[in-house]
Amino acid sequence: MKLSRIAAVMSATLLTAALALTGAGASHAAQQTAAPHYVALGDSYSSGVGAGSYDSGSGNCKRSTKAYPALWAAAHSPASFSFTACSGARTGDVLAGQLGPLNSSTGLVSLSIGGNDAGFVDVMTTCVLSSESTCLQRVQEARSYVATTLPGKLDQVYTAIASRAPNAHVVVLGYPRLYKLGGSCIAGLSEKERSALNAASDDINATTAKRAADHGFTFGDVTTTFGGHEICSSDSWIHSVTWPIENSYHPKAAGQSGGYLPVFASAA
Repeated sequence: MKLSRIAAVMSATLLTAALALTGAGASHAAQQTAAPHYVALGDSYSSGVGAGSYDSGSGNCKRSTKAYPALWAAAHSPASFSFTACSGARTGDVLAGQLGPLNSSTGLVSLSIGGNDAGFVDVMTTCVLSSESTCLQRVQEARSYVATTLPGKLDQVYTAIASRAPNAHVVVLGYPRLYKLGGSCIAGLSEKERSALNAASDDINATTAKRAADHGFTFGDVTTTFGGHEICSSDSWIHSVTWPIENSYHPKAAGQSGGYLPVFASAA
């Protein structure tokens, strides 16, 4: 065979192989970018309490069209969107009533959970209505719970999600620090109380991030995006004590779109 013919055959063979590889890569890329079946689980920080514009069909769960799961779904048109996050939910509530939509076709799951298990509402009520020493003691009790009991509670939820949706990419979102220290607030809680509450948020985020990582999930840290927008800042994305009272210490619509959505969108 002449050298020119050999070169032609080799070129054709290499071209065929290259096209095959390119086709395989394109097919894989298409699979990776295909619209996922998305399920949003969790507590009030995921349902959107404090953001307004609630779905009337969600009842006391108060699922908002301005919550980060709904905003992401509106922007990305997933193959399906199941929104089961609910105000006041604890880990046991997720296990008992939120996992129904999960299956082997589920491609994306979001979740925030653990704050209510640690007594978020009671801690804030105690700090607002009681003395500084009583507040600090109650915060310490919550931090002890986060260190000793919450990890096992999170493990139960994460294990159940992985079992029901083995092919899903799971993004676990944390909680913002509530207060800007040295900020503009001239009344309300003391700096010691605000600092203790921020430290409790850091604790629950650290515990959640560790448990999420151990289950192969992605953790989304929102402390950076909320930085400069905490209570006592000049542009707070978090309600202080307000009416309706259930909105207190929850993200406003700006907190969902500016604090949570970018973190979730980057991780999803």
